[in-house]
This record gives sequence, structure tokens and C-alpha cells, in this order.
Amino acid sequence: MEAMNENSTLYSAVTMNLDSTHSQVVPITLFVALLCVCLVIGHLLEEYPWLNESITAILIGFVVGTIILCTSKWKSSRLLRFSEELFFIYLLPPIIFNAGFQVKKKQFFHNFFPIMLFGVTGVLISTSIVAAGCWWLFPKLGFNGLTISEYLSIGTIFSSTDTVCTLQVLSQDETPLLYSLVFGEGVVNDATSVVLFNAVQKINADTLNSHTALRIFLDFLYLFTTSTLLGVSAGLVTAYILRGLYVGRHSSVREIALMVLVAYLSYMLAELFELSGILTVFFAGVLMSHYSWHNVTESSRITTRHSLINQIISKLRYAFATLSFIAETFIFLYVGMDALDYEKWKMSMLSIWTKMGIYSTVMMLILVGRVAFVFPLSIISNYMHRSGGDSTKISRKHQMVIWWAGLMRGAVSVALAFKQFTHSGVTLDPTNATMITTTIVIVLFSTIVFGFLTKPLVDHLLPSTSSNSNTTNTRGDPGSPKEDMTLPLLSVEESASENLSRAKDNLSMLMDRPVYTIHSYWRRFDTAYMRPIFGGPCSDENHSSSSC
Repeated sequence: MEAMNENSTLYSAVTMNLDSTHSQVVPITLFVALLCVCLVIGHLLEEYPWLNESITAILIGFVVGTIILCTSKWKSSRLLRFSEELFFIYLLPPIIFNAGFQVKKKQFFHNFFPIMLFGVTGVLISTSIVAAGCWWLFPKLGFNGLTISEYLSIGTIFSSTDTVCTLQVLSQDETPLLYSLVFGEGVVNDATSVVLFNAVQKINADTLNSHTALRIFLDFLYLFTTSTLLGVSAGLVTAYILRGLYVGRHSSVREIALMVLVAYLSYMLAELFELSGILTVFFAGVLMSHYSWHNVTESSRITTRHSLINQIISKLRYAFATLSFIAETFIFLYVGMDALDYEKWKMSMLSIWTKMGIYSTVMMLILVGRVAFVFPLSIISNYMHRSGGDSTKISRKHQMVIWWAGLMRGAVSVALAFKQFTHSGVTLDPTNATMITTTIVIVLFSTIVFGFLTKPLVDHLLPSTSSNSNTTNTRGDPGSPKEDMTLPLLSVEESASENLSRAKDNLSMLMDRPVYTIHSYWRRFDTAYMRPIFGGPCSDENHSSSSC
């Protein structure tokens, strides 16, 4: 009898589990179908650059959310409940890894200084302005209840940019410098925002003073440095394994699988040790693209023809880009549906005018925060590149485009807001509900309104006739001194006086053109020491040889 009861209990548990699984399968199936609809409609609207995939996904989500809200009698507008773990563990890694793997490394590292200025220093400035502004203005609007830590978190949430709209209307061939800066800042900005957000989460202070600010800054430096080193280490270890063990002697599938798994492993290790997985997987992607992938294609030459190698490269890059695209579309589709979550809006106890004041205040602070660093940091960058000619100068029109490109907020802002103000997508606190709705409004307004205006603005500031004049320096920098890449910085085979003379020349060049000189030193070090160990693209001198 007891056995029968146990079997009955087990059968009931299995049945309930199957019912629960089936109840999850239905919304997931519908959501995947909506993703397919987004892809089809996005393809049909390709002729309209002002209507990008982000806006399309939001509008489709808004329409579907309206239908669900009406059919559920104003109870819910979503098919799925957002989980920050879902975003940070499954959706974010392919987005960032693809950004690192696809980055044009020559342009990225040649413009590394201004990119880091905008992406790191800019985030610190913007976060300070947004956090201080909200701390000062929110109580005046009648909105209270936030702590110092939450104000700082708000600063990081609204300092994360989404540059997809601008990148879709820029031409990498016509404006290589501008495209590199906008793309580079967008990636580094997201990583820096997440790192700073994690640093802010570690403090527990009622007042913000110099000691608290110093702690946040030191935690930020620690997270940024260790996360970067972990990503670089993952990329170099992968390259060394592929080059030394010759994994792909029969097929490149194992090599590609190893690259993807090590990248994801580095991300999870960073999260395990409470570092920044987003920064780690980005630099892992950069290093793998620079070293590991060339080991894959080189070993594949034994069993495949060159044309087949190019096809494999192209398909792999498209695979990474596809995963990234699906993850981003997922986020914007969800935001469009979640914007109509009636319960969340009803939970906020503030009046409509107070809410409008909060939305307007945050949007104004975002605008001011961008102005506060884009134009001053552009002056610093131009000064550091003062001998580089027009090809390295950030013109006033370029500065306007960079400022505009960073006004839109996207997936990372949504994920950080849900992580701060909800628990598994649910919030029962009116103050937290207000911040969630504020984030959704800012993302919707900035993406749709600014996204629609991006194409006309870029066409006005950078017409094709004028932008074509900037393409003359895409292959080289006429202001750059000629250098011998085989010439060492110092040599034990030469006399002390010759080494001293060369050191003085290097120091003089460093003072005159610091950014170019540091980049030149790295290229020479990379060619002499890194590529022989980890592999990489052939240099100009031995490009025609059979091996690199």
C-alpha cells in the first residue's frame, strides 16, 4: 500500500513538472516566433536606414504587448518574465564577444587613446553628472526614498550607450576614424558601465564623501585591470594551445569550438570571482581574433583550399554576429512588450506630472553628461594627435556625431536597471517601480526619437561629397614618420653611443607624437616577440612566405 502511495506521489510530481514545462514552452515558442517576425520585417524595411532593427523590435513588442494586455484583461503584457541572470549569463556574452572578435583591430588600436578617453573617462564623468543631478533634483520634484548607492547606480545605468543606430548610417570606408571612435566607445562604454556598476554595488554608505569616492575608484581600477588581464590571458592561452598542439590537423571544428568555449569559460570565471565578465570576454575576443584565428586558418591549409578557408572565416564571423543580433533583438522586443506592463505603472504612486519631471530630468542630465566630456576630451585627443594630420583629428562635426551617437540607451541599461531595482523581474516597491518605468521610458524615447533623427543628422553633418575627402588616408597616415619595423628599440650588437642616440630619437618621437609612438612600439614588439609565440597575421616583410 505504501509503495502504491509513493508511486502515486511520484506520478503526481512528474505530471506537475511536465505541466510546468509545457507552460514554459508555449510562451518561449511564441517569443521565438516573434523574433522571426522581427527578422522578416527588418529585412523588408532595409531600404529605410532610419528605421533600424532596434526600433522595429520595440514597435513589434509594443503592438504584441497591447494585444496581450487586452486579452489578459489588463493583467500583463508579456510572454516571458525578464531575468537579469538570463541576460548576463546567456544573452550578453555573445554580444560582447562578437564585438571584440569583429573589431577592426588596426583602427581600434590606432585610435585606442581617444576610444579609452570616451569609453572610460567619459563614463566616469557622465556617471558623476547623472548621479549628482538626480540626487539634487529628484527630491525637489517630490521623489524620495533612494540611497546614495542607488543614485550612483542610476548614474551608471544611464551612462551606458547604444550606438547601433548611428553605426548603421555611418560608412566605415568613408569615415574610418569616426566609425572606429563610435564603435570603440560603444563597446568600451558598456564594459566600463558594468564594471563601475559592480564597484558601486560593493559600497554601503549613507553619505558620499572623499573616502567613499576613493573606494569606488579603487574598486573600479581593480575590476577593470583584473578583468582585462583575465580576458587577455584567455585569448593568449587559446592561441598558444592552437599553435602548439595543432588541434585542427584534421578539421577546424575543434579549434572553433575551443575558441568559443574558452571565451565563455573566461566570462563565467570572471563572474565567479566577482569581476567584469563583459570586459573579460571582449578582450578575449580581440586577442582570439588577432592570434587564435590565424592559427586556425593556417593549420587548415593542409586539408583545405584557400577559397574554402575564406568561406569558413566568413561563416564563423557571421555565426558570432548572428548570436549577437538575436540577443539584442530579444532585449528590444521584451522592452517594447514590458513598456505596457500595467501593474508596474500602477504601482508607482507619483502623479503624472512628477513622473514627467523625472523623465525630463534624466534625459536632460544624459544630454549634459555627454556634452561635459565629448567636446573637452576631443580637444585633449586632438592635442595628443597634433602631428598626425587631418586623418587623426576629430573635427567639430565628428564631435557632434559622437555626442549624438551616445544619447541612445539600450540593452545594458535595461539589464542593469532590472538587476538593481527588481528581483527576477518583479518589484513590489513603488520607488523601484518608478525607476524601472523611468528606464523603459528613456530607452524607448531615446531609441525611437533619436534613432529616427540619426540618419537626417548624419546626412546633414557628413554629406557624401565631404566625407569622401576623408578616405584618402585609410591606408596610411601621411603625417606618420616612416619606420623600419625590423629595427629594434635597443640592440646589444651596437655600441652604447648608438643605443643612446636611438633612445634619444625614440624619446623625442614620444614627446612629439605620444599616441603614434606607443602604437609603433607595440607593433614592433608584437612582430618581434608575440607572433612567433602565439601566431597571428603575416607581416608585410614575410607575407609571401609560406608561414608567419
